[in-house]
Amino acid sequence: MKKLFFMALLAIGVCFAACTNKPAAQDDPTGVTEVIENLKTQLEAGDVAQFQGVLETVKEKVAQLLKESPETAKEYLVKVQEFLKENSDKVKAVFGENETVNSAVNSLVAMPAESIIENLQSALGTVKDAGEQAVEGAQDAVETKAAEMKDVVDEAIEEQKQKAADKVNEAADKVNEKVNEAADKVLKGAGLK
Repeated sequence: MKKLFFMALLAIGVCFAACTNKPAAQDDPTGVTEVIENLKTQLEAGDVAQFQGVLETVKEKVAQLLKESPETAKEYLVKVQEFLKENSDKVKAVFGENETVNSAVNSLVAMPAESIIENLQSALGTVKDAGEQAVEGAQDAVETKAAEMKDVVDEAIEEQKQKAADKVNEAADKVNEKVNEAADKVLKGAGLK
């Protein structure tokens, strides 16, 4: 009987452990619950700098999620917006007319999440396009400069070839002159001239 009792307790313990040891990441892969808890904590503490820091973290996280999945980014932003809207009176009461906090909150709740996500996607696309254009421009500039350098090198080589040919011709002329002088001497010495 004792064995059955201990077996039943063991089974209950295993079931209880299985139910309570679920990783939070499965329920909240984006970490939005933790962010909202952090916002609550900073709101209760009245810490302007920390509250702003969490709002900046939210913006960064939305941008990161946007790259991976726009729908996940939207869901994340909606949850943060809901918290900020539900607690807007408390935010105003705690932080008063703090322009930076109000601006940060307004940037997150002024438009529907879908509009914010679309604007961010558009901005990211524009930045990406500008980056690609800059890379292409740099490649073109490098290719142009390389072609210019090749032309300069080719001109220098041709100039050096011409100088070398001139020196060779000059030396050949001197040799011919000396040969002609020697031939003249030989001919004069032989009385042929």
